Amino acid sequence: MFNFGLVGCGRISKNHFKAFSDNAARCRLVAVCDIIPERAKQAASETGAEAYTDLDQMLKRQDLDAVIVTTPSGLHPHHGMKIARTGRHVISEKPMGITLSAVDEFIKTCDEAGVHLFVVKQNRLNSTMQAVKRAIDKGRFGRLYMAQSNVFWTRPQDYYDSAKWRGTWEFDGGAFMNQASHYVDMLYWLIGEPESVMASTATMARHIETEDTGAAIIKFRNGVIATMSVTMLAYPKNFEGSITLLGEKGTVRIGGVAINKIEKWDFADYDDDDKDILNSNYTPPNVYGFGHSAYLHNVLDVLEGKAQPETDGRSGRKSLEMIHAIYRSARENKSITLPLGI
Repeated sequence: MFNFGLVGCGRISKNHFKAFSDNAARCRLVAVCDIIPERAKQAASETGAEAYTDLDQMLKRQDLDAVIVTTPSGLHPHHGMKIARTGRHVISEKPMGITLSAVDEFIKTCDEAGVHLFVVKQNRLNSTMQAVKRAIDKGRFGRLYMAQSNVFWTRPQDYYDSAKWRGTWEFDGGAFMNQASHYVDMLYWLIGEPESVMASTATMARHIETEDTGAAIIKFRNGVIATMSVTMLAYPKNFEGSITLLGEKGTVRIGGVAINKIEKWDFADYDDDDKDILNSNYTPPNVYGFGHSAYLHNVLDVLEGKAQPETDGRSGRKSLEMIHAIYRSARENKSITLPLGI
């Protein structure tokens, strides 16, 4: 039985609370922390954990094996390194940081402390995406030619106004860094190493520092050309989160509001996966889906020595580097080659 703590009891924390409920036979959440006392108390009442308003105080507990970091994105490295230095494993929500230098220090600190650094990329574990990944690994597409990802969601002004850190470069990043980061990660996970990026971004309707809309063309080392279209201005609500793959022997589109529905599944050759493919569809309660429970299951397997991490710090850094290339391209109005220079 592993004991966990969690720091940052905001929007995403409830998905982690549900994950603990689903994995209750193997782990328990014993401590929650938030600088807003009422929020910490509410999280404690929902989970049966003990409430804290100071991370240092929570880390004085002797029974913690790992701590989940769900604070504002720009604070993930700061809090994660503080946790790692006490010898606890770290589970960081996405993105694992805002700057590559902070993320590199985060990874180094966890290495030196001898602890695992997990980065939550729960969409990799969605049933729809697992089906696509199996098809790629089996070579069913033949040569992949193109990929497209759309993230057409809405975040009204009051979403950004609800917390001062939202929509800032220091703590949040924009639509690519925050909302669409999972889709950037999906492209990397499914296709491979990126070679170059050309992008354009804009702040069209929200009063924020960062972008609310953008588009990118990503060329991968294996020749695949991918496009991404992202906006937080869809009317009147979240409309689409999709990925389309076009290959020599297959065409697949995973759509719905958050890559939760297989809308096209067409391959030249039959596979037994095909007869059950529609069973992969699901209706998520929100755009986060159901993957947090499966992600925690993997974390527990790793801690028990039975598996490798689905996404560790170095893997999590890959998608962050792609996002930085998108931002640099938009800022400098030119194609950016990867990996980025230090």
